[in-house]
Amino acid sequence: MANVVKEKPARARAKKKAKIEVVSSATPDAKTNASLLARRQAAVPHGVASAAPVFASHAENAELWDVEGNRYIDFAGGIAVLNTGHRHPKVVEAAKAQEDHYTHTSFQVVPYEPYVALAEKLNALAPGDFAKKTLLVTTGAEAVENAVKIARAATGRTGVIAFTGAYHGRTLLTLGMTGKISPYKKDVGPFPADVFRAPFPSKRNDITVADALTALENLFLTDAQPDRIAAIILEPVLGEGGYYPVPTELMQALRGICDKHGILLIADEVQAGFGRTGTWFAIEHSGVVPDLITVAKSMAGGYPIAGVIGRADVMDALAPGGLGGTYGGNPVACAAALAAIQAIEEEGLLARSTALGEHFRSRFAEIGARAAPYRMWDIRGLGAMLAVEFVTDFETATPDAALTKSVCAHALKRGLILLSCGMHGNAVRIMVPLTASDEIIEEGLSIFEEALTAAVAEQ
Repeated sequence: MANVVKEKPARARAKKKAKIEVVSSATPDAKTNASLLARRQAAVPHGVASAAPVFASHAENAELWDVEGNRYIDFAGGIAVLNTGHRHPKVVEAAKAQEDHYTHTSFQVVPYEPYVALAEKLNALAPGDFAKKTLLVTTGAEAVENAVKIARAATGRTGVIAFTGAYHGRTLLTLGMTGKISPYKKDVGPFPADVFRAPFPSKRNDITVADALTALENLFLTDAQPDRIAAIILEPVLGEGGYYPVPTELMQALRGICDKHGILLIADEVQAGFGRTGTWFAIEHSGVVPDLITVAKSMAGGYPIAGVIGRADVMDALAPGGLGGTYGGNPVACAAALAAIQAIEEEGLLARSTALGEHFRSRFAEIGARAAPYRMWDIRGLGAMLAVEFVTDFETATPDAALTKSVCAHALKRGLILLSCGMHGNAVRIMVPLTASDEIIEEGLSIFEEALTAAVAEQ
């Protein structure tokens, strides 16, 4: 693979081993996964799910250790938050340095340079040869909500069109745009009005790009008056929906439709941004320039921050006080984000993502042929944002959520953290840090094959 990340020297590996021994030799009163799980169940709502029944002790780059000293290779990356890995030295150093000055003033009370510097950097990175401005907030859902609010203020319209399979957040407005009932939307409606849904192209459902565009035009004729639509929002690569890239043909057509009707195009890059697909933003693969971009996750290497980047005239649509939030653009998170972006630039992680994507595709094809012939139905994504989809058999291509769940469980037992996704829960997605060494990647892939073999054997 290109842009190889070398394994750390023996001294670093010995240090990791020593940490494990300290944890493992703890007293009988030491915290265990079981004891913490019991406390969690008593104190945390049932609705907050955890994929792994283990509790983190410490982590470094693409490795994590639980409180009992067990080591895991992390192919989940905190749900695509850790493109620069756990505790990247530059990120940690920048955050600590900022903490020595101040940790919070609220930008709406006393502003600070890290917010402005990050906004300047994001404006420069985002596609589009026009003046841009950036709003910083705290979460991806908050960014999406603000993008819609900005679009409505800028256009004087209220309607929003989203797509099937979309995931835009868990607040009520973002749930209205999220295109998946279970577990996100179940039992919590009604949802906000003036949110419309168009079909996403899908070979599984025999929906072509032409079909999707025809359905969108029919939507304009039946329910969504085009001159009342403020924005069309979509993820350039569906996240929870199964890691389906938006076909370039569709993205380009949507740009034309938006221009024709005065609609703003919002690219939700919360999961796909900051190098995950081999470019800063996944929409760059299509050559299309959106009006607004929502960002979060890997922007700050693990620190909570999000934002909306957009055309300056659009971003200025609201009066002073119309945008903001008490914690939005926290100075420590801003410092971490600037360092994470610097790390992506200096360490060549965009090229690394492309190389990793090619390697994963090749290895998944080999593993699928050996470990589960005719069960791995699809390998898809952009760059290192990849998923593999499992079916009961190739002839019917029936989604196999049970096999997918079993693969993740067997992987965890063997020391590999995986997450599933997709409308049917039958795809495994890869979100490994782009800084992971080739040695760690290969170890993880070997565990994946063992887990897949064991899962198939059980059925």
